[in-house]
Amino acid sequence: MSKRQVPAARIVFSEEDRRAVLALIDESLRTGALTLGGNGRRFEEGFAARHEAPYAVAVSSGTSALEIIFRAVGVEGRDVVVPTNTFYATAAAVVAAGGRPRLADVSADTLALSPAALEAALTPTTAAVVLVHIGGLISPEVDKIKAICERRGVVLVEDAAHAHGASFGGRPAGSFGAAAAFSFYPTKVMTSGEGGMIVTADQRIRDEALVYRDQGKAGFLGGDHVRMGSAWRMSELHAAVGLVHLGRLDEAIATRQAAAARYDKALASIPGCEALPIPPDCDSNYYKYVAMLHPAVDRASLKADLRENAGVTLSGEVYALPLHGQPVFADLTSDAFPIADDVCRRHICLPVHSDMTDSEADYVAECLAEALSRQMSS
Repeated sequence: MSKRQVPAARIVFSEEDRRAVLALIDESLRTGALTLGGNGRRFEEGFAARHEAPYAVAVSSGTSALEIIFRAVGVEGRDVVVPTNTFYATAAAVVAAGGRPRLADVSADTLALSPAALEAALTPTTAAVVLVHIGGLISPEVDKIKAICERRGVVLVEDAAHAHGASFGGRPAGSFGAAAAFSFYPTKVMTSGEGGMIVTADQRIRDEALVYRDQGKAGFLGGDHVRMGSAWRMSELHAAVGLVHLGRLDEAIATRQAAAARYDKALASIPGCEALPIPPDCDSNYYKYVAMLHPAVDRASLKADLRENAGVTLSGEVYALPLHGQPVFADLTSDAFPIADDVCRRHICLPVHSDMTDSEADYVAECLAEALSRQMSS
């Protein structure tokens, strides 16, 4: 088997799409409409329609989307339950909005917040709960989590940074909580370069988001500053990229799902590594393809072997170090989170691209089998 190069991620824009983006940018430059204009409105409308949401508000990043939501639902001075297995920004946005992150453990089956851990983490001062859709998988326990939130009178927020186009039971990401935050960072299934989107069915949250994203002003063309907002607008240039890439979202998901199906078949017979199962009602976008390693396998050595001997670079973990292990959050808690510690230590993410070929997926699986065989026999 000849050596190939399979990168961890590949950002895909066809020649046709590049021309479409440039045409939209050229119109923005010609007219001088560089922020909060037509590209942004069309992007918001298209994204809302794809996710069956009444409202969508384009912002500068997924992180700002989260902070705006937390400000809009009123977490200042109160607790927000955050799964310890998530990206820094989930908790950082809580802190920036004046809230107190309260970390909770996760389910080994989904890497996401578990109902039991949520129940244990709730306090009399809890304002909100964040459910993170890890790797593009919406937890099949989402309805149980939502019911707990409703029973306790707290707001459910979706961190859907990974979940563009994903669904559970036919319901899209963004339709389960009071609001959801999406990220358009370059490596996501669809991107605007930099940017984020708030999706909600709550008109009050939508209206608050419009104010917060534009320096807290009551209106774009003037008006008093009525909120402690910031420069959280999405530029028309970024919106042009996102608008065009949104048109490729379903195509990209289908390609990723086809690669994942080949991985599933291969991993079923590869000792030392087991795919994270996707429940039947879950339609993952496979932003990440997650597999769990046998405890005897050293992840760092395996990744180095694949990279150096096969030219295969694994994607970044989700996540290698949980929040309670991050230095910046060292003072948050002294609690133990055994499930998060285990899954964060043992999982890998196989490369999945929006233009991945069958031969690439098969090559990765073959190289993984060989590298694991070397590890398991040593």
